[in-house]
Amino acid sequence: MRCPSCQHEESRVIDSRTAGDAIRRRRVCSGCGFRFTTHERVELRMPWVLKRSGEREPWNREKLLHGLRLACRKRPIAESQVLDAALSVERRIHTKSEVTTAAIGEQVMEVLRALDAVAYVRFASVYKAFESVEQFADAIRASERTQDGAPPRTGVPEGS
Repeated sequence: MRCPSCQHEESRVIDSRTAGDAIRRRRVCSGCGFRFTTHERVELRMPWVLKRSGEREPWNREKLLHGLRLACRKRPIAESQVLDAALSVERRIHTKSEVTTAAIGEQVMEVLRALDAVAYVRFASVYKAFESVEQFADAIRASERTQDGAPPRTGVPEGS
């Protein structure tokens, strides 16, 4: 690990602890004695994202976190829970070589449905582009059924 102060290439770890989905390491430079912190995460090989326009782009974790943070804004949800939610979505899709934005959105909604009903409805309203109060009500009912233990309604009549 290169020292941010003197650019010396050797440092030693003086303390390690887990921090959510990462390991926080406190280091000291072998050259100048400067102390600094690094955060290390297992790098999953993430898929390419296929957008609705047909464009492909590399996975961007920051976009996922931004969407989750917006949905969870002003809710009693800790940042560690948001990071865990992002990690959960990433674990569900990392084995694929390509994933659509629709599939990512569905995974995010599943995670948010279990985490917080208000965050779920917020995300769903933007993701599904709700245009009526009935669509909000349907999303709320689906969230309530899921929290009660009943499976969420998919919109497909039973027996089809």
